[in-house]
Formats: sequence, structure tokens, C-alpha cells
Amino acid sequence: ALATVESVVPLATVHGITAFVAIDPVVALISVDVIVAGITEAEASRRIAAIAADRFGVVNHWHKRIVRSGPNTLATYRADPPDRVIEADDIVFGDFGPIFDGWEADFGRTWVIGDDPVKLRLRDDLEAIFDLGVAFANTRADVTGAELYGYVVGEALRRGWTFGNFHCGHLVGEFPHDDLESSHPHAHLAASNDAPLRCLDPAGLAAHWILEIHLVDEALEIGGFFEQLLPLEQTTLYP
Repeated sequence: ALATVESVVPLATVHGITAFVAIDPVVALISVDVIVAGITEAEASRRIAAIAADRFGVVNHWHKRIVRSGPNTLATYRADPPDRVIEADDIVFGDFGPIFDGWEADFGRTWVIGDDPVKLRLRDDLEAIFDLGVAFANTRADVTGAELYGYVVGEALRRGWTFGNFHCGHLVGEFPHDDLESSHPHAHLAASNDAPLRCLDPAGLAAHWILEIHLVDEALEIGGFFEQLLPLEQTTLYP
């Protein structure tokens, strides 16, 4: 069945505006109709954008749309690997930043074409580690970005993967936000971020975070990606 408006679930109310992220029905629609062998990553990205526009009226994105497959899944967001034709038995991920009612969202998922058990385990571990990260972030009011990053990296290693980036997430907010990397010293959930998650963003508002899980196996040249809003329990701890 095609996704409907009811398939979009509010994950958090950001200063009175609800930020939405599409969940499993949309993912299923994409995997069946878009992530197929024989088309390029760029074409898959265009098809997903068309679905977002048609089903949810999303026409603007705050960051570049990404679809990566095969060895390109090792690359981080900043990289621009050459466009690639999706092959049979590939692992593929998408990273999209739609804008809903003037607020930035961020959404990443991974799909496996075929039944390769290692790739399927990688795909499943992404969401499992995300869920563990959410639980860890809510163990104490003063959990820091560095602590969360260390936790998810440790979970990746425990399951036999390498964590694919220097951070596991970033601030998100009203569009367009400033260049957070230069305006905010704690813009990423990284080893260098000793500030609590429950802090203020550059606008002086309660911070909202995207949690990203990027797992890779460099020897096999495969990776996977999962991200969405990090739901923090409403425990106030501001500097």
C-alpha cells in the first residue's frame, strides 16, 4: 500500500512547530519502487525526491540528497564519489534533509538488494545501535555528545563494524540555520563535544539533535547508514 499522511509520525515538537519524519511505509515504498538494480544513484535520488513531493508536498531540502551503493557507502556526507549504477546484491543507503513547515528534518535508511547475510546483518545493526544510542542518551540528564559518540562507536566495534565518521550526529533546527560548524563549537556529537545534549543551540533555544549511525566494513567495501531525530526525554539541563 502507498504511504499516506497518517504514515508520517511527529517525532518532536520544535518550539511549537512539529518536525515530521516518514517511517516504515515510506521506506517500504522506496525499497520496492526505487532501490533497484540497473539505475544510477542519481536517478534513484530523483525518484525518491519525486515521491516526497507527490506524497508529502516536500520540494525543498536543506542539504544535498544522497543515494550511495556498493563501495560508495564507505563515503561520508562531505565526500562526492562518482555516480554509480546500482548492481544486483548491492547494499544502498539514502540520506535526505527535507524541510517541513520551515523546520529541518533529516532521514537516512539502508536497503539491501538480494539476500547476502552480511549485508542484511549490517542493515539490521544500524537501527539496533540507533535504538541503543537513544536509550543511552536518556540514562542521565547530563549525558554529553562525547559520551554518546563513544557509546555508539563501542557498540559498532562490539558487533564487528567500524564506525564510519568522526561524529554520530549534529544539531538541527529552523531553516536556514547558520553554518553550525563555525558558529557553534559543539555542533556535532563527537569525541570533542564535552557539552550536555540538553543545551542551547546558537539561537538560544533548546537544542535538537539528529543521531546518525554509519557502519562500514572496509575490507568488504560496504557500509550502511541510519539517522533520524534523537528523542530526548523532557529533562531540562541548560548551561
